[in-house]
Amino acid sequence: MKSLFSSIGSWLDERLGLSETLAPVMGHQVPRDTASWWYVFGSATLVLFALQVVTGICLALVYAPAANEAWASLEWLNYQQPLGWFLRALHGWGSNFMVGMMTVHMIQVFLFGAWKYPRELTWLVGVFLFLCTLGMAFTGQIMRFDQDAYWGLGIGVSMLARTPLVGPYLVKLLVGGPIIGAETLSRFFALHVFVVPGLLIGLVVVHLVLVLRLGINEWPMPGRLVDRETYREKYEELVQADGVPFFPDAAKRDIVFAGVTILAVIACAAIFGPMGPNGVPDPTLIRTVPRPDFFFLSLFAAFALLPPWMETVLILTAPVVGIVALLAMPFLFGLGEKSWKARPMSVLLVVLALVILVTLTRLGITSPWSPDMDAWSADPTPVRFLEGRTPLEMRGASVLQAKQCRNCHSLGGEGGERGPALDDVATRLTRDQLIRQVIQGGGNMPAYGRNLSPAEVTALVSFLETLHPANQPPARDASRPAAGARPPA
Repeated sequence: MKSLFSSIGSWLDERLGLSETLAPVMGHQVPRDTASWWYVFGSATLVLFALQVVTGICLALVYAPAANEAWASLEWLNYQQPLGWFLRALHGWGSNFMVGMMTVHMIQVFLFGAWKYPRELTWLVGVFLFLCTLGMAFTGQIMRFDQDAYWGLGIGVSMLARTPLVGPYLVKLLVGGPIIGAETLSRFFALHVFVVPGLLIGLVVVHLVLVLRLGINEWPMPGRLVDRETYREKYEELVQADGVPFFPDAAKRDIVFAGVTILAVIACAAIFGPMGPNGVPDPTLIRTVPRPDFFFLSLFAAFALLPPWMETVLILTAPVVGIVALLAMPFLFGLGEKSWKARPMSVLLVVLALVILVTLTRLGITSPWSPDMDAWSADPTPVRFLEGRTPLEMRGASVLQAKQCRNCHSLGGEGGERGPALDDVATRLTRDQLIRQVIQGGGNMPAYGRNLSPAEVTALVSFLETLHPANQPPARDASRPAAGARPPA
């Protein structure tokens, strides 16, 4: 059997010349310091992309890209097709890992100065690879064509429509008409299966050719400056003096890390299962809270928290400014120090960006700006807030629960987060202020004067007045003397 495979391999190599083509690629010299665990993220991203291609082809054999059949075909994969759920989970989690791995790779490239001369074009291709990866992720979410996909797409095209002059035309080109319909899914299917993957494959080929042509970025050392006159010569001297073949010296770490990454994707797919689909897309059902996939939660939170007067301006300018800054960076700062140790502002920029990203993602997960529509029924009033209360105050607690106040306000850590917590509301507002807030509203709170009878308002405010820590008295009107205080002589 071994001799048979050897003979077949020799026969193919004699005709295709694979050894002559691949041997120089696999054996090309790289700086010894690049045979490091810090240089494995790019190859892991490439392996994840290969996983997406394979699982995507398998899914396309069953998936029906029709508006009236897409959701049902995914349900078939989840519950009828043997291991269909696992295949969908592999594809979904592979997408998450690919976005995350490419993000880590770009951060590593940025901190190690691998975007500087002469690798400017390599960086530019990497930026477009990252944008295409996000495009794959977004179009992949639309493929589910559930409630999240339908309304998420509606939000996306509504933002696109704000583009001056060409906005309506871009929306029609993307959606296929004035509304989201059958042609919309066909267009996104073409984008997800043909257009964006084709761009990715082309950009990957160019990226790999540039890496082979210009070499792998050496380990950045403080004080080792980049200049156009001597860098290439010094790099060649470094490779000749202390270089190792890419395979197996550097590639072995890439192979191990890529294997661990694939095992992590398999574990997540087996444990957490596929993403969706959620409810059947229904344009008449407007009581829904569309939420994007994990990698877009930060944008979801940022756009939701923008003040109305800034919304359109930032939606149209912030992404453009960010992309232009990434593309212009190697031309403006392409010389000088590479090491992150000598570039503290670059490290600070990365840390600040990660803090903002994590914070916004956390807010996107909890979405505190949206009412929790089931909180009033799912979370009973904690007992400690009812002990020792008078009948009137108990009636107020019942009004608080029955009128669904806890959709927006938490009590005892349970309930919505849109409004402030009520645990210590009596320390912030006096009785008169509580009455005025309930009846007239204010801030983000609507007025409830027409929804509550005077007796209900009295009972509710009486209960709210009891919500303060035991060691802290309730708020009072400073213009009135405190209870028990002696009037001035």
